[in-house]
Amino acid sequence: MKTKLTELLNIKYPIIQGAMAWVSESNLTAAVSNAGGAGTIASGGRTAEWVKEEIQKTKKLTNKSFGVNIAIIEGNCDEIIKVICEARVAYVTTGAGNPIPYFEKLHKAGIKVIPVVPNLKLAKRVAEKGADAVIIEGMESGGHIGTISSMALMTQVIPQVDIPVIAAGGFSDGRGLAAALTMGAAGVQIGTRFYASKECTAHIDVKQRIVDAIDTDTVVTGKSIGHRVRTLSNKLSDKYLELEKNGVSEEELINLVTGTSQKAPQEGDVEFGSVYAGQSITVIDKIESCQSIIEKIITDAKEAIQYTQKYI
Repeated sequence: MKTKLTELLNIKYPIIQGAMAWVSESNLTAAVSNAGGAGTIASGGRTAEWVKEEIQKTKKLTNKSFGVNIAIIEGNCDEIIKVICEARVAYVTTGAGNPIPYFEKLHKAGIKVIPVVPNLKLAKRVAEKGADAVIIEGMESGGHIGTISSMALMTQVIPQVDIPVIAAGGFSDGRGLAAALTMGAAGVQIGTRFYASKECTAHIDVKQRIVDAIDTDTVVTGKSIGHRVRTLSNKLSDKYLELEKNGVSEEELINLVTGTSQKAPQEGDVEFGSVYAGQSITVIDKIESCQSIIEKIITDAKEAIQYTQKYI
């Protein structure tokens, strides 16, 4: 399957693994890349030394293309970018801040730059400033989200930019990939599906919680303070929503969830840890290898595309 994304990153299939904080490390990254997609290390909350070590581990596990996600807002962003440039990974995805000041440095190191954006205005801006591709992330995603759905973003962004567009948010299976390609996307970014993979080193209790989830199990917290986050519903989210409804201060809400992003994947606390997960979750019905996951996605995507031919 060839698209502008597969050509850009020299990968077999148009699938990027979404970077999940405290989840995406060398084992998962290498497994996705070895299966034909593009694995991504998540640097959010990590030290530059940890990122360096994970890049080295990944290179020992795969000779395929992989990348690193950078949270621009992090205080050690410059240190991490230096590590990435020295390591010369295939690409970076960026979020939580303005990536444009780093384009030149990354490009000089031969690294493709793929910002994650939540709207048309930002998509146009990064495209004009030299981004190699762009990920448009819909509100169906797990973790920090915007306010526009994936379908609406594809409808509005894809015709307006001249670089490859990767769709993210609510993509878990082959039908979703087929739909995105039909809309004109160059590929999709998938996160939650790979969370529940055999190679993912997150705690088994969290992976099983994802498998057991039903379609109404995700909730969005932080609407009142402009920090919308999608997680699986649990005791932590119930308490957050109750406090939010009662109008407590932003500081109190932030204090409630500080440190919880690692409690779930690292410690297996599915009640008082934040379990970031997207909305298209019921198709994730078992824990499989990344190879099996990607093969099924591609097989189902091809079948879906072939099925639609009867309408022409």
